[in-house]
Amino acid sequence: MTFDLHTHHSRCGHARGGLREYVEAALSAGLDTIGFSDHSPFFGERADHHKPWVAMAKSDFPGYLAEAAALREEYRHRIRILIGVESDFFPEHIELYRNIYQNLPLDYVIGSVHVVGGVDIFNLERWENASPALLLKEKERYCDLVAASARCGAFDILGHIDAIRGNCPELGAVESPAVERMLRAIAETDTVVEVNTSGGTKKCGGWYPAPDLLDRARFHGIKMTFGSDAHDPERVAEDHERVRERLRGIGYREWYVFEQRKRRRLPL
Repeated sequence: MTFDLHTHHSRCGHARGGLREYVEAALSAGLDTIGFSDHSPFFGERADHHKPWVAMAKSDFPGYLAEAAALREEYRHRIRILIGVESDFFPEHIELYRNIYQNLPLDYVIGSVHVVGGVDIFNLERWENASPALLLKEKERYCDLVAASARCGAFDILGHIDAIRGNCPELGAVESPAVERMLRAIAETDTVVEVNTSGGTKKCGGWYPAPDLLDRARFHGIKMTFGSDAHDPERVAEDHERVRERLRGIGYREWYVFEQRKRRRLPL
């Protein structure tokens, strides 16, 4: 079975194309399953459309779910469509988010850390002239947030678990016990992690997790899935077969998809 569980579309304000275009791209790529997982609204903010360049408005969310459901019915004989969401992890709002997701017809929720200390991790300015001490501090804060996102139990999948190095590649070489703490938390909570192929759109290049971190994830027995994190239809299923080969090469024999918030094991 071939699938891509991490895709975005124009509602989030920084992706190109509508949901139908992603379905058609998935068909062209020969996928059996495509998952919609656009950025959730900022439910913890008072404004309807907080940061419109980052995520959809609260008032757009029902329309997203309705359109996704309609497309699933329309294409039911051609491709399986899963309906999910990528959710920011804000510890102070996690119960609000959890309660919202529990009452929605979602197949899965991807939990991702995009913000540390109130600043987006992909913000180039935050890394300008950063000292080694600051890089270490920020990496540890990030890893601890990812660990907390696993422990909170609100997410089915953890998104791009080392994306903090996206626009600061040197962070990949920063060593800290926080990395092992993060991996142990993911393993202990039995949370699935995605191999996300969108690193090539950032300064770091490659995939998340980086090869060494992926090896450590295998050592800890962490379960895996696949997501391109496509913000453009042309990137749907990007490197899918290379990821499959890499996972098999380091000892994985299965990966996972979700339907109705239930995990399903698939052979690699």
